Amino acid sequence: MRPLAFALLAFSVVSLPPARLHAAAVQAAAAKTNIDDTWQGTLHAEKDFRTVIKISKDADGKLKTQFFSIDQGGRPIPVDTTTFQGGQLVLKIDAIDGLYSGTLSPDGTTITGQMKQGDKPLPMIFVRATPDTAWAIPEPPKAVPPMAADANPSWDVATIKPAPPDEQGKGFGGPPRHFQTRNTTLNDMIAFAYDVNPKQIVGGPDWMGTDKFDIVTGEPDVPGNPTGTQVKGMLRKLMAQRFGMKFHEGKQQMSAYVLTVAKDGVKMTKTDGDEHSGGGFQFTKLGHLIMRNQTMDDICHGFQGAVFDRPVVNHTGLQGRYNGTLTWTPDETQFAVFNVKIVPDESPDAPPPIFTAIQQQSGLKLDAEKTAVDVMILDHVEKPSEN
Repeated sequence: MRPLAFALLAFSVVSLPPARLHAAAVQAAAAKTNIDDTWQGTLHAEKDFRTVIKISKDADGKLKTQFFSIDQGGRPIPVDTTTFQGGQLVLKIDAIDGLYSGTLSPDGTTITGQMKQGDKPLPMIFVRATPDTAWAIPEPPKAVPPMAADANPSWDVATIKPAPPDEQGKGFGGPPRHFQTRNTTLNDMIAFAYDVNPKQIVGGPDWMGTDKFDIVTGEPDVPGNPTGTQVKGMLRKLMAQRFGMKFHEGKQQMSAYVLTVAKDGVKMTKTDGDEHSGGGFQFTKLGHLIMRNQTMDDICHGFQGAVFDRPVVNHTGLQGRYNGTLTWTPDETQFAVFNVKIVPDESPDAPPPIFTAIQQQSGLKLDAEKTAVDVMILDHVEKPSEN
């Protein structure tokens, strides 16, 4: 009887209803080809960075991705677009000037491709994670509550030192409730704190544009995370206290760039963020700009502080905050504040000049005009007092 029992068992297995067999086959195929899952891999750059991407679908079935560089913290990096067609995955990550493109393997377990950040592509393989193999994502730092909007904070402690002679670049920033500058002149600090171009600073000794300083501050004397406006207010107080800076305001006729909306309308993405939502005006390289949660005034201040040798005036009439990117070929008149020599890219596939690029990519327009511009007229300034 045992051979008969075996035969009956075999017969019962192969005689599953065709509909159930088809459903099982479809389910197995879907498990191999679905992309919405958790994937992980290591990016081999100057050092190794473990990377996790979590791909999911929203209520409309549209793919969205969270991108984590877990060796650099647990805060997700925003992914602007996720596409998956014909087995090809593409992630566009404007915040880091990143583009990942890869191909899903036939068995659905790996994605093989490359991560391109700026002009440098690097191989990048992602493996589908399981509950047993998934890397732990660090807890992101707890958000610091915002400082009261009407607060007028100060730094009780600030160290100002001459920058090392061989220090490269310059910068402003720091973690929540801390601030520092790196390799900055007093003119740089004034431009940052008062949202002016150096040409709007009138009078003062030559050292204001040549002597460079590093500043490190303590925490503000008011609880909470200050806004950008409050940080600039504290830097204004610091310059008055430690550099003895005094000035009065005026107007002068000078060459400027006027920012307006191009005829086809703005092409940047409007956000619902506020000043506490973060953001920035950031260059991943000279000629590639990432703008996140920026007002049109912020954009003008960024251009006149970093790119141009003259003020930029906002005549767009646009309210609110915007995200966008801009890629262009700089010329020798731009980025003078960084003390770099620009060699224009004359290759056939080079990005366009900034005046063309800003219309095509952002829907904005820059025109050179001579107009009355607000200026700061220096009455007194001195080298910084002892720490």
